[in-house]
Amino acid sequence: MTEPRFVPGNAGGILLICDHASNAVPDGIDLGIDPRLLDKHIAIDIGASPVTEALAARLGAPAILATVSRLVIDLHRQPDHPGLMPHISDGNLIPGNDHADRDERIARFHRPYHRALAAAIREARPTLLASIHSFTPCLEQGGTVRPWEIGILSNRDRRAADLAVALFRDAGIPTGDNEPYSGRDLNATLNRHGEANGIASLAIEIRNDLIGDDHGVARWSDILAPIVETIRNSLAQKGSSAT
Repeated sequence: MTEPRFVPGNAGGILLICDHASNAVPDGIDLGIDPRLLDKHIAIDIGASPVTEALAARLGAPAILATVSRLVIDLHRQPDHPGLMPHISDGNLIPGNDHADRDERIARFHRPYHRALAAAIREARPTLLASIHSFTPCLEQGGTVRPWEIGILSNRDRRAADLAVALFRDAGIPTGDNEPYSGRDLNATLNRHGEANGIASLAIEIRNDLIGDDHGVARWSDILAPIVETIRNSLAQKGSSAT
């Protein structure tokens, strides 16, 4: 499958996105790695796909989910980004990418994903784009412990992020603001489909040890749903023009 997976919904002003939903390596691609690496955070945002689906069900919102591993091609990178087809990730070499055809992978995976996302936005006309990701508690290669349970990432448009950070912190959840990494640096999908179109957006990063099982997924979908709805409602009341 090269096309992303679309979960239909009744729109309602929210469109959910999951760039790193899959660890699938399509036929004809050999990454040259131990298959066990495909279950690690370098290949997939652990827990992000089931959280996205559970949240979509709770909100009745449409969702777009990727169907290819980020080790094959990172859909959350610009086409000219050096990490689009990673050669090393958290200390693990990905030798199958060393001589792979970059243009072919962009045409096969990256372009269809972003084309489908653009079409979903035209159809849903959302007030809010919410991108669901997860992060590892500590990188394997020289990492420090990340104390946050959730991180809110944004670039220049802070409309949704400022609301989210306040709401999560008010709920007593240890929340990083552009942590454990910054949306100023890593925000390709939302820069392209959110900021470029004047649509408020945010990336929600959940620590992956908290959503690694059904209980964690259910708990976090319960936490996220009312907060995402509150953000949507606040944005709708204020109007959708960027400030």
